[in-house]
Amino acid sequence: MYRLPCFLIALASLLASPPVPAQLARIELSAGIHRIEAEVAADQANRAQGLMNRRSMPANHGMLFVFTQAARHCMWMRNTLLPLSVAFLDDEGRILNIEKMQPQSEDNHCAAADARYALEMNLDWFASKGIKPGARIAGIDKSPRPQ
Repeated sequence: MYRLPCFLIALASLLASPPVPAQLARIELSAGIHRIEAEVAADQANRAQGLMNRRSMPANHGMLFVFTQAARHCMWMRNTLLPLSVAFLDDEGRILNIEKMQPQSEDNHCAAADARYALEMNLDWFASKGIKPGARIAGIDKSPRPQ
């Protein structure tokens, strides 16, 4: 007798819960000797969502944005709770520029030249590793194709 009401309550709470978002593809990247585990935002919905509403991100983790075409893409931090650094990358994964971004800001941070990718990491990750414009991020060739 007791099991049926518990089952019904559990079922009702599952049905009332918001859907869990699909897991993003993950890819291993590297910057010299430094390994990066990156989630990949390769479609418009995931690029728009980015790292919004997250309260933390593990060390050496980030998000790789894969754009449909190389252009002077810009990033902002609306509803993003983490301070981040973003590296804009060309077709070969060379860093064009790195920008620091503060949480919950709508300030634009743009690529210095046509970029195919953007890699967001915790604030100052690139600087703490001595990674500067001109360095290459390896492994982007294995990322999903943009949609």
